[in-house]
Amino acid sequence: MNKFWIVLAHTYLTRIKSKSFLVTTAIFLVFIVGLGNIDRIIDLFSGDRIDQVAVIDDTNQLFQELVQQNELADTSFELVAYQDTLAEAEEEILSGELTGLLHIQTEEEGYFSTIYYTDQLIDQSIQQQLTNDLQQIKVALATADQGIDQAVLEEIYQPIEFETLAVELSDGRTARTEEEIGAARGLVYVMLFVLYFSVIQYGNMIAMDIANEKSSRVMEILISSSSPISQMFAKITGVALLGLTQICLFIGAGYYVIESRSDVMEGDMFQYFGFSDVAMSTYLYAIIFFLLGYLLYATLAAMLGSLVTRMEDVGQIMLPMTLLIVVAFMISMFGINMPESSLITIASYVPFFSPLVMFLRVGLLEVPLWEVALSIGLLLLTTFALAIIGARVYRGGVLMYGRSTSLKDFKQALQLSKKD
Repeated sequence: MNKFWIVLAHTYLTRIKSKSFLVTTAIFLVFIVGLGNIDRIIDLFSGDRIDQVAVIDDTNQLFQELVQQNELADTSFELVAYQDTLAEAEEEILSGELTGLLHIQTEEEGYFSTIYYTDQLIDQSIQQQLTNDLQQIKVALATADQGIDQAVLEEIYQPIEFETLAVELSDGRTARTEEEIGAARGLVYVMLFVLYFSVIQYGNMIAMDIANEKSSRVMEILISSSSPISQMFAKITGVALLGLTQICLFIGAGYYVIESRSDVMEGDMFQYFGFSDVAMSTYLYAIIFFLLGYLLYATLAAMLGSLVTRMEDVGQIMLPMTLLIVVAFMISMFGINMPESSLITIASYVPFFSPLVMFLRVGLLEVPLWEVALSIGLLLLTTFALAIIGARVYRGGVLMYGRSTSLKDFKQALQLSKKD
């Protein structure tokens, strides 16, 4: 057992001190802090200047109404009356003094027409806001001409009250409300992405670590001092602790950003992201399925990694595992909006898909406990069986050298494990 801890500590400390880990972690931490302060960064580059949109009003009656609409919408630009010529306005737009020019023209048939001049055609936010404001002004003019009271029109367009009530289930439970489902959907999204990227990143890390030791002949020294099975699970645990360290750093950075911006953001991290309304059982399932999903794919990664010697061959041998997690992720993304479909229900019992898909179901639906237990049981049995097979393949695979990128090498690895 002492050798297990030695290999575990070596795997963890070697990876956590590596430049790739430090640089990647630092980049993500900077990204999290930058994302939390994006408004400050934008203000830093934009300064205190407010975009100005000039208005030439040929009707001599719409400008003030348009200004009032703009103030009510609390936009990021201001409207100014323009007295010079259109050619001079175009020069000011090109020089950056004006953001755009709105020319309101009179119409013989109809109320008015508009032309907007600008050199910023990618950002359409100002055009969209002006269009909405002008449309409301036109509606007000039309209703006034027809003698329709504005209050009556507002009452007609008042949204109806539409309430949804959850029906009590047959076992006495109540179906989840829309607010609970919305809150749980955020946690489901986070869990799906975290598990997806964790499996790909840390699974490849395990396989590359094993291939690197084989290529440098360090493996020959390791297997003479400790059993291959002990090495395999020590590496899996060591990389798991490494991933946990990295994830905790990211969560800590996110918590620090939210707490430091308490003047802008309300509540703690769980309240800000809408996770405070999620049932505690959902958090428990998130931890269970994350750990079981990682253990399943990490065992598969260690088994596959033991079959290759060169670092260049890791990507090819890991392709089957990558395809499995990609399919599971795609099914989960499909099931976000259709969690009750037959495809999602069936996939939630498939061990290689269930860490993502069954968690999706328990997060968004009221799934009977026996279904969750069955899914977890199948996942545990598959992980246990894969661990037994993987340990045998690993025991023989670490003794295999030369170019090996085919899954047919499983047979050779199993034969070598019997001779060991």
